[in-house]
Amino acid sequence: MALVNWNLIDTVLLDMDGTLLDLNFDNHFWQTHLPRQYAAARGTTPEAVREELIAKFHARAGTLDWYSVDFWQTELEVDIMQLKEEVAHLIAVHPHVVDFLAAVRTSGRRIVLATNAHHKSVTLKMARTGLTPHFDNIVSSHALGAAKEEQAFWQRLQAIEPFDPARTLLVDDALPVLDSARLYGIGHLVAVKKPDTQQREKRTGDYPALDDFSQLMPIL
Repeated sequence: MALVNWNLIDTVLLDMDGTLLDLNFDNHFWQTHLPRQYAAARGTTPEAVREELIAKFHARAGTLDWYSVDFWQTELEVDIMQLKEEVAHLIAVHPHVVDFLAAVRTSGRRIVLATNAHHKSVTLKMARTGLTPHFDNIVSSHALGAAKEEQAFWQRLQAIEPFDPARTLLVDDALPVLDSARLYGIGHLVAVKKPDTQQREKRTGDYPALDDFSQLMPIL
């Protein structure tokens, strides 16, 4: 059974981390590399700072601050981008993503990267992956002043990208984002079963979900 009916879709909105790109990079960075370097700078161990960092992260979950390189650089007094560069070899594109992007472009539909990632992270990952030419537009929630979990994000996105919500597809690995998009009226929503290739499949609620992008190819 097809995940979507392409005859009903004009615009494709795609998340970046965990959707197009393997979330292993981000999980490794935030859960292992950053705690290790943060602890080293303070002359202690990752275990000793783990609870402190988890509490800080949870307090900002789902907000722009959580996704902001600048916020965490100030909050933790570490050079976040320098630390990301140290493990940038882990940045990887999920299987069949490039073929999917090319097929959507060939089909004539508008294709937009809509991400909560900070623009500095987007720049790093696009430089590593070379995906930029596939998109008609790349929009970070930081430029719009609202995270994708908020209705304001979709309202502001539609102001600069005049899409018809009913004829728009969003692929995202975050259920709160998909819920927010559904509330806004986006008609075609697809989740990702395995955002991080090194972890188990995640629950995708009642959303149709893909194993990889070969299952979502538009019929040309």
